[in-house]
Amino acid sequence: MAGNSFGKLFNLTTYGESHGAALGGVIDGCPPGVDLDFDAIQHELDRRKPGQSAIVTQRKEPDTVKFHSGIFEGKTTGTPIGFVIENTNQKSHDYSHIKDSYRPSHADFVYDKKYGFRDYRGGGRSSARETSCRVVAGAIAKQVLKNLEITAYVSSVGTMKLNKPYSEIDLSKAEENIVRCPDIEMASQMESYIKEVRSKGDTVGGVVSCVIKNVPVGLGEPVFDKLHAELGKAMLSINAVKGFEYGSGFHGSTMYGSDHNDSFNNDGSTKTNFSGGVQGGISNGMDIYFNVAFKPVATLIQKYETIDKDGNTVEMQGKGRHDPCVVPRAVPIVEAMAALVLADYFLINKMYS
Repeated sequence: MAGNSFGKLFNLTTYGESHGAALGGVIDGCPPGVDLDFDAIQHELDRRKPGQSAIVTQRKEPDTVKFHSGIFEGKTTGTPIGFVIENTNQKSHDYSHIKDSYRPSHADFVYDKKYGFRDYRGGGRSSARETSCRVVAGAIAKQVLKNLEITAYVSSVGTMKLNKPYSEIDLSKAEENIVRCPDIEMASQMESYIKEVRSKGDTVGGVVSCVIKNVPVGLGEPVFDKLHAELGKAMLSINAVKGFEYGSGFHGSTMYGSDHNDSFNNDGSTKTNFSGGVQGGISNGMDIYFNVAFKPVATLIQKYETIDKDGNTVEMQGKGRHDPCVVPRAVPIVEAMAALVLADYFLINKMYS
C-alpha cells in the first residue's frame, strides 16, 4: 500500500490499523531546537479521541502518545520523531458480520478488490482512527508555527447551519460544548439533532470551518504546488470528506468581478478578503479561511441490503461503536492537517531567504 506519507520537507508517515496493536508515525524534517509542550500535544489527541461525549463513538481509548526518537531533554533534535499510540479497547468480534460482506459507501469493497483481502476489523487501515497520528504531527507543527493561530469549528450539521461570518463569532467558545460550534444556542440544537439521529440508528454529515490568522506573505508555490491546492489535498485526504472550498468558494462564482476583487490598502492588506488569504497560490497575509464538508458515516445501526464477496444480496445491520456524526471529532483533525501544510511551506519558504 502506497500513499502513507504527507508533506515534502515537514513529512509525516503513518502506520497501523484500527484494531491492531497500535498506530504510529514518523515525522521527518522537523527543525531542531523546538521546545515541545507535551501536554499540548496530548490535549490535541484528547480533543479527537473516541468516547469523549454522548454524541460520538463510545469506544474507550486513552490515546496516549509515546515518543521513541527525535526528542532530547524536551527539544526536537532534527532527527526523525517516532511515536506510537497503543490500541487498548478493540472489540474485533463486533465486525465479524462484515467479514464476507461490504458496507455500502465504505472502503470495504474497493480495498478487497484492490488488494485481494482486507482487515475487516473496524475497517483496518481505512478507519478514521488513523487520523490520531495526524493529530500528533499537527500538534508538533503548531509548535513550529508559534505565531500562527489555527482554529476550526463546526459550522453545520445536516441542514442546521451557522449563518454568520467567522469575524462575527467568538471562536474561543467552540471548545465550550461537545459539538464544537462557537454559537451556544446553535450548538445546543445541533447536539439534540445528533442524538435524535443516533436514536434512529442513522448518521448525518456536516461542515467544519477553519480560520488561520497571522499567516506571513509568501507561503505557497506557483503552478502545481499552490497553497490552497495543498490545503485542499490535505483536507480531502481526511476520512469522510466530500468537499473543500476556500475564500468565497462556490458563492464567488455568482459574483461580479467588480464586487469580488479585494481592493488594496496602502500597507498591502486588502479591504475585503474574498480571496481567502491566497492569491496566485501564495499567501497574501490576510486570514486564510475554508470549509470542509463531511458525509454521513457509512456504517448504520439499522437493517439494510448489501452484497457479499460473491455478489449475493444479503441483509446487514451495523454493529459496534460508531459516530452518528463525525464533525465534532474532526475539528482537531482539520486543524492538524492545516498545520502540516503550513509547516511544510514555512520550511520551503526558508530556501528563498
